Amino acid sequence: MAFSVMASDAPEIDEEILRFLKEHPSRFISGETISHRLNLTRTSVWKRVRKLRTSGYVIEAYPRTGYRLVETPDLLLPSEIQPIRKTRWMGNKVHYFKRIDSTNSLAYHLALQGAGEGEVVIAEFQEKGRGRLGRHWISPPFLNLYFSVILRPPIPPHQAPLMTFLAAVATADAIWVYSGLRPTIKWPNDLMFRERKIAGLLNEIHSETDHVHFVVLGIGVNLNAEEGLFPEELRNRVTSLKQEMGQAILRKEFVSHLLSQLENWYETFLKDGTTPILNAWKERATLSGRRVTVTSFGDILEGCAMDIDSDGALLLKLDDGRQKRVVAGDVRYGDPSDTC
Repeated sequence: MAFSVMASDAPEIDEEILRFLKEHPSRFISGETISHRLNLTRTSVWKRVRKLRTSGYVIEAYPRTGYRLVETPDLLLPSEIQPIRKTRWMGNKVHYFKRIDSTNSLAYHLALQGAGEGEVVIAEFQEKGRGRLGRHWISPPFLNLYFSVILRPPIPPHQAPLMTFLAAVATADAIWVYSGLRPTIKWPNDLMFRERKIAGLLNEIHSETDHVHFVVLGIGVNLNAEEGLFPEELRNRVTSLKQEMGQAILRKEFVSHLLSQLENWYETFLKDGTTPILNAWKERATLSGRRVTVTSFGDILEGCAMDIDSDGALLLKLDDGRQKRVVAGDVRYGDPSDTC
């Protein structure tokens, strides 16, 4: 079961203290005022402030004067995200954890318990981060984004994979709006920059024969990880936004952009259906006309990628002239100049 270092230590109190200090950024707030507002003893307030300092918050304190927040660390706490969030409903509730097994696992559990659409799970570190096909997602702590969101789309189960396409478009656009860099989408769920992976997606569904109860969209984005933090065998295949921009990424600002893009594209999907999502995906992908090798259910297929169909399946023209519809698998692109 997922757990949080902060969960057993009254994180809501820490959040309230931070929120109160941020409401008055230019002046000191007395410990007595804080204790009255939160129904705490002044000693408890002092202990909470000391704990916040260990998390990286710079809080000035003077006897008979009070406390003033001077500097905040790059943490993904709700109190850091909510003041800059620009969405109407996406991310209204954020479940934050310093350490967790997997954001997708907890989001799935919360959805089973009735969590609402748009609720988000964010972690600073994943012990068992998951990618597609049971692969491990490398999750260095306090550097990247490990994020899952619950959606309850009114769609039949066969359309659920399209939610991954929606998440890919939204994540690509969030990177573009934040950084000016334009990643490409690799079928079915990777985001690439200079042919290196910068983000990955994992869509998990709970449904009946004709009804989707919910979809959990897991999104992992390499934001501030340096090359040396990845296993040696992956270093020439992955990158991070920091590596590409040459500067540190403000993660909470990136989350704000991602929430906005997810809300925008999800509302577009609910209003206009799948066509805008698929068209946007194709515009951001580098798929059609490229030679590919696809590993699917034990088969190795080589040929020319032609398109995706209305359900998101890859349409492949094999070297022997046959056409193949691939619903799941791993794609390896040939050289960018090797077109067909």
